[in-house]
Amino acid sequence: MDNIIVATVKEWNIRNYFSLIEKYEGKLKFHLITNPDELNYKSIKDINPKYIFFPHWSWIIPEKIYKNYECVVFHMTDLPFGRGGSPFQNLIMEEIYDTKVSALKVNEGLDTGDIYIKEPFNISIGSAEENFIKLSSIVFQNMIPKLLDNKIIPVKQIGKVTTFKRRTPRQSNISLLEKKSIYRLYDFIRMLDAEGYPKAYFELGDVKIEFSEVHLKNNKLVGRFEVIENE
Repeated sequence: MDNIIVATVKEWNIRNYFSLIEKYEGKLKFHLITNPDELNYKSIKDINPKYIFFPHWSWIIPEKIYKNYECVVFHMTDLPFGRGGSPFQNLIMEEIYDTKVSALKVNEGLDTGDIYIKEPFNISIGSAEENFIKLSSIVFQNMIPKLLDNKIIPVKQIGKVTTFKRRTPRQSNISLLEKKSIYRLYDFIRMLDAEGYPKAYFELGDVKIEFSEVHLKNNKLVGRFEVIENE
C-alpha cells in the first residue's frame, strides 16, 4: 500500500485531510505533518511516500526531500504568472478576480516547478480566510484525488513570468492605499482578514484601529473594528 504525506498547519486543511483519508480507506496509507520540525529527511525516508502534498505551507522544503520524493505544492495563480509571496493579496491589489490554482512539482526555484494540473478559482467576494477554505476544498476534493487516481506527468510552465513580492505588515496600513473607493476599501480589508495575517488598519494618534469581517451592503461597508494601543 502506497504512503501519502500531507503537510499543512491550517485547520481547514486538516479537516479536509480527514475526509480525504476516508475516501481512500484501505487503498492508501496517509500521514499528516503539522509541525515544520517533522519535515526532515530521516522521518520522510522511514515513511517512503509516493507523494508529499503541501497545501498552504510556508516553510522551506529541504532539498534532500524534494529531490528524492515527489513533492507537490498548490499556488493560487495561473503560473508562471504570479510566482512568489502573498498571491491572494497581490491578485486583489491588481484587481484580478479570476485566477487558477496551480499544482506544481517542487524544485529549487520559487514556484518554478513543472505543472501537474490547474483548477479555476474566483476570488471576487469573501474574506481571505473564506477564500482559503474554498481553496482547500478544491485542493482536497478535486486536485489531490486527480493526482492520486491518475498518472499525471508534470509539464514545464509556459508563458510570461510575473513575480509577486511578499507583503509586509506595514502594507496593511489603509492610508497607503491609492484610489480609496468603497470597492477598493472592501477588497483591501477582506484580503487581509485571515488567521495569521496582519489585518487592515489605520493609526489615529496613540491607537491603531483594525478592520475585519467586512461586507458590502447597500453601497456601504459594514464590518468589525477593534481599537488597540500602539506598541
